[in-house]
Amino acid sequence: MLAVLAILGPGLIAANAGNDAGGIATYASVGAKYGYDLLWMMVVITVSLIVVQEMAARMGAVTGKGLAELIREEYGVRWSLFATTSVLIANLGICISEFVGIGAALGLAGVPFQVSVPIAAVAVWLLVVRGTYRVAERVFVAMTIPFFAYPVAAILAHPKWTQVGHAIVAPHVQLNSGYLFLFIATAGTTITPFMQLYVQSAVVERGIGTDELGAERAEVATGSIFANLVASFIIIATGATLYVHGDRTVASASDAARALKPFAGRFAEALFGVGLLGASLLAAAILPVTAAYVIAETFGFEKGIRLRPREAPVFVAVITVLIAIGTVVAIIPGIPVIKLLVAVQVVNGVLLPVTLFFVWRLAADRELMGEYANGPIFNVLAGVTVVATSSLSLLLLGVTFAG
Repeated sequence: MLAVLAILGPGLIAANAGNDAGGIATYASVGAKYGYDLLWMMVVITVSLIVVQEMAARMGAVTGKGLAELIREEYGVRWSLFATTSVLIANLGICISEFVGIGAALGLAGVPFQVSVPIAAVAVWLLVVRGTYRVAERVFVAMTIPFFAYPVAAILAHPKWTQVGHAIVAPHVQLNSGYLFLFIATAGTTITPFMQLYVQSAVVERGIGTDELGAERAEVATGSIFANLVASFIIIATGATLYVHGDRTVASASDAARALKPFAGRFAEALFGVGLLGASLLAAAILPVTAAYVIAETFGFEKGIRLRPREAPVFVAVITVLIAIGTVVAIIPGIPVIKLLVAVQVVNGVLLPVTLFFVWRLAADRELMGEYANGPIFNVLAGVTVVATSSLSLLLLGVTFAG
């Protein structure tokens, strides 16, 4: 157990940061509208997530460089700027959604979002700017503990486990825009561009080398499986309550928690809120840091949580600006919360192929990776993931424009 706890870090943090406020809203919408029908895709996505996260962690351990830095060196400044712009668009939207999620979660306890969001923003800024990397990573790992609330909430919802099992092994696909919208949103929130960027840069900052690669691979796989089990339990909880009882819409993040109360009791509501708060805080810290890594690596600036503001001014400035924007937008009254959160995940799904393509090709580069380059199996799995997500993005856009 001590050995496992010692290696917990980048993989677990990155995968669980994907279960953020937008992810929870998406999974709750999936369960409320389609019940257990989309559970089968969580199995497929878990395999793809492990493959992608492993490639990113392996590149960090072998090269000692972040993904944005490798893209700049191997493909040139133009491609690096293109990839960076794509990630920043998605990261800004997600950062806003995390602070919206914090306000919604504490709103369940009667705390006004105009109060909770600024306080949370200051706390997050102090952690990532004034703290050390070791302290920040330990806090990030601790923030994954509230995710255990979702399996408990799902059990309290009393789902029919035979139906759950059938949905996992027997895919049920619908060809309509609503189904496709949530399908790609689920893919976009489960395999998110910022996750690969964070895990590779964090492996570099932690100083993990090829001698620790086996342990890091195990940590990445474990973190990915745990994160997607949590996501599945969110779908199960809302599928067993909202879908079964005919309440198939989720109007806000707090409504997703409150809606469980009549069917699963007040403890399910409280657990859902606790999970939402922990998830939002974790991602609100990870998103600005990831964006700062990307900017610093693209333009060659100093980077790292371990560095003081005067040592890495651009790195700290990016973190500060993203937190500030996220806070200001989140406290604007009347924001359509669920529409914003789910739409952000769709943006992620559309931009995801850009990041995945570079992860795939760089990890397969023999000159760059040497003996640690992708093997045939990894190349096939990674290629299928890139093609599948790209096809989903084009299919969604085609259906939407066709009406």
